[in-house]
Amino acid sequence: MRNYFISGVILLSFVIPGFSCTSAVVSGKATDDGRPLLWKHRDTGDVENKLVYVEGSTYDFVGVANRVDTLSQQIWMGSNEVGFAIMNTASYNLNQGQVCDVPDDQEGLFMRAVLEVCADMDEFENFMDKSVGTWGLAANFGVIDAKGNAAYYEKGYYDYTKYDVTDSEVAPEGYLIRTNFSMSGTRDKGYGFIRHGVTSDLFQEQEHISVDFILEAATRNLKHGMLKKDLRAGQLPIDRNDEQYVLFQDYVVRTASASTLLIQGVLPAEDPQLTTLWTVLGWQPVTLVTPVWVKSPALLPSIVVSRDGAPAPINAAAMALKQSCFPVKRGNGQDYLLHSQITNQAGTGLLDIVLPAEAKIIKKTKSLQNKWRKKGIRDRDLKKYNKWLESHIRDTYSDDLGEGIEE
Repeated sequence: MRNYFISGVILLSFVIPGFSCTSAVVSGKATDDGRPLLWKHRDTGDVENKLVYVEGSTYDFVGVANRVDTLSQQIWMGSNEVGFAIMNTASYNLNQGQVCDVPDDQEGLFMRAVLEVCADMDEFENFMDKSVGTWGLAANFGVIDAKGNAAYYEKGYYDYTKYDVTDSEVAPEGYLIRTNFSMSGTRDKGYGFIRHGVTSDLFQEQEHISVDFILEAATRNLKHGMLKKDLRAGQLPIDRNDEQYVLFQDYVVRTASASTLLIQGVLPAEDPQLTTLWTVLGWQPVTLVTPVWVKSPALLPSIVVSRDGAPAPINAAAMALKQSCFPVKRGNGQDYLLHSQITNQAGTGLLDIVLPAEAKIIKKTKSLQNKWRKKGIRDRDLKKYNKWLESHIRDTYSDDLGEGIEE
């Protein structure tokens, strides 16, 4: 019996961190342009992710799903055509001592369901109120809508606690951060305290929260909150040939980091279809952002879509590049990062190459957004933009990163 118990403890120690995520809900009061932001840096055992367009029962939506989920039954972060957006982080200090007659871990099913039928925060709350006890949930759900609402809901089996990010008494800085514990849950239980602290410190350094900041600094945050060691600063390896390894645990970026979605909402008077999904569909240090909008399945870039069950092309390329960062395959090799492959003094690290190439995407996308905000969103503009985007990303991977993206 003792052997079974030990095996269970060991298994749990590996499973729990695999479902760790770092997130933020930012109200328009705290952003540089007055539009709310919803950010999820996803960690999971299912590291092969894809972007899907789902024609829902009431509303169409775009979201991140696992590659193996061929029916896209579970959505892990996304936004629908009327600007309602949702994401989650698993919480490990809710439902203490409670039991429920339905299976646990239904967060992906739940988010798909609400994206199909909810237009705003009120409808989301009504959905939860009418389905008490029917979902096996333990999560922090971040939500924004096209009316300017922004909130976290710490949701268990039977109830939820709302944290209104637009309320200055609840969120004095205009944003809130969650990892893998809930403020309303059992004190000092859960996971992600170190990631929560280092992310909070990073946000507090900003006068305004922007898309650029979250993509460049927050989702590629390589500073350890406990050890205060920043892998992007200080004494860096000399070049890609410098074999310096670091123990890679409790950073925001983790071995199990799979994707990021940063959803940029709209001003209350704007067309909800201007909601922008800044998608990093792979291990973040080696994956370029692919901005998308909820327009039609045909207007999603082909590099983020899974065809016939195969990995999304950009995700497959990122997975291949990630392997060079973790070359030790035996034992606990996955915990040791070859630092020089990410960044180095010569500026030849993979992240050193990704960030300038991504800056061009951000600049081009902002120009398109500004045009659409004045003249309206147009399919022909999006088709032209997608053609440029795919060409730029493919060229960057094949010419600069050394890993081609399949057609």
